Amino acid sequence: MTSLMENEPTAEVAKSNAHFFEWFGRYGALLVLAALITVTSILAPSTFPTVDNAINILNQSALSAIIAMGLTFVLVTGEFDLSIGNTASLAGVSACALMVSADLSIPMALVAILLVGAVVGLVNGFVVTYMNVSALVATLGVGTIVIGVNYMISDGAPVALGDPDAFLEITFGRFLGIPYPVYIMLAIAALLWWLLNRTVLGQSMQAVGGNRVAAELSGIRVDRVRVIAFVVCSMCAAVTGFLLASRTGSAAVSAGDTYLLSAFAASFFGSAVLRDGQFHILGTLVGVITVSVGFNSIALIGLETYWQYFFQGLLLILGVGVGTLARRRAAA
Repeated sequence: MTSLMENEPTAEVAKSNAHFFEWFGRYGALLVLAALITVTSILAPSTFPTVDNAINILNQSALSAIIAMGLTFVLVTGEFDLSIGNTASLAGVSACALMVSADLSIPMALVAILLVGAVVGLVNGFVVTYMNVSALVATLGVGTIVIGVNYMISDGAPVALGDPDAFLEITFGRFLGIPYPVYIMLAIAALLWWLLNRTVLGQSMQAVGGNRVAAELSGIRVDRVRVIAFVVCSMCAAVTGFLLASRTGSAAVSAGDTYLLSAFAASFFGSAVLRDGQFHILGTLVGVITVSVGFNSIALIGLETYWQYFFQGLLLILGVGVGTLARRRAAA
C-alpha cells in the first residue's frame, strides 16, 4: 500500500511532464517568434516595430517560403531533397538564357522553367522510388548533375538581360504598398495548403509519410505519390529561382544554393508549430518568418553577419529536437 502511494506522485509528475513537452512541442516555435519580436522591439524601438519593416520582413520571406513550402511536400512523405538550391539556380539561369537567346516573353520563360523544375523532380522521384536509392544520395547526385547543366548553359558566367525593366517589375512592383512577391507567396501558400489538406493526393502524401506499408495496403500508389511530391518540390524551387533572377535582372550559377539550409531550417522549425513534429504549410510559413525576423533583428541590432548562420543552424537543431522530444514525451 505504501509503495502504491509513493508511486502516485511520480506518476503525476511524469504525466505533467508529458503534457508540458506536448504543449511546448506545439507552441514552442510561436514562443520563440514572439520572444524575438518582443526583444528586438525593445532593442530597436524606432526601426523594428514599424509597418515598413513588417512589409520588408514579409518581402524577404517570400522566396524562402516558396522553396520551403515545396520542400514540405517531400518531407511530409518521409523523404528529403538536397537538390532544391541547385534547381533554383538552374531555373534562374535558364529563364534569363531563354529570354536573351530565344527571345521568350516573361510568361513563356516562367512556363519553361516550371517544366525544367518538373523534369528535375521526376528524375529525383524516379531514382528514389524505382531505383530504390536513398533520397539523400539520389538528390545530392541529381543536384550535382544540375550544377553541371547550369555551367553548360552559362559557361560559369552570370546571364543578364539587356533590358530587364519589365522583369525587375516582378520584384519591385507594388500593389497597395505591398511588393508583388508577397502576393505570390500567399497565393502559392493557399494553393499548396489546399493541395496538402483538402485533396485526396494530399491526404495520400500524409498517409505515406505516416506509415508507408499501411498506405500501400490501403490501396495508395505509394511510389506515384512520392514522385509527385518531388515534382511539386522542384517546381517550387524553380519559381524561387525565377523570382530571385527578377531581383537583379540576371542570374548566377550558384545564386539559389543558399536557400537549401534556410528551407530545411524553416520546415523543421515549423514542424513544431501547432503539431507534434508534423510538417505542414502553416508551420513552414511561421518557420520562414521566424528566420526572416531573426535576420532582420541581427541587422538592426548591429550584430555581425556570422550571427545569421548561428541563428539559422540553431533553429534547425531546435526544430528537430523539440519536435522529436515532444513526440517521445507525449507518447510516454
